[in-house]
Amino acid sequence: MRSERSLIQTIGRAARNVNGKVIMYADELTESMEKAISETNRRRKIQMEYNEKHNITPKTINKSIRDSIKATILTDVKEDVDLNNEESILDIINKLTEEMLKYAQEMEFEKAAELRDKIKELEKLLKEND
Repeated sequence: MRSERSLIQTIGRAARNVNGKVIMYADELTESMEKAISETNRRRKIQMEYNEKHNITPKTINKSIRDSIKATILTDVKEDVDLNNEESILDIINKLTEEMLKYAQEMEFEKAAELRDKIKELEKLLKEND
């Protein structure tokens, strides 16, 4: 069961995409589902009125995921790593790998996946420097 608040957040995240959909499966419609649907419809109405008033056509933002991951990595590790020094990059990769495995063992898979992506980008950076 999900709370009304988490359902609204999930629906809102899907709404950021023009063709985004949320499909809820349940044996019966719960109070939290009813409230979330009601709130979503209320917000949708306000947004559509605003868009119409300001001549806005909704569209999905398209940007490179790789660029945003790379920017995040560089922001996170720039103090700890000399991006031109292979040994420094390898040290960071080793530290991040240990952290990633710890998160995975603790079943914090989102954090582990985030670190995995950072490791991949640093490995890619190593290959570019060769």
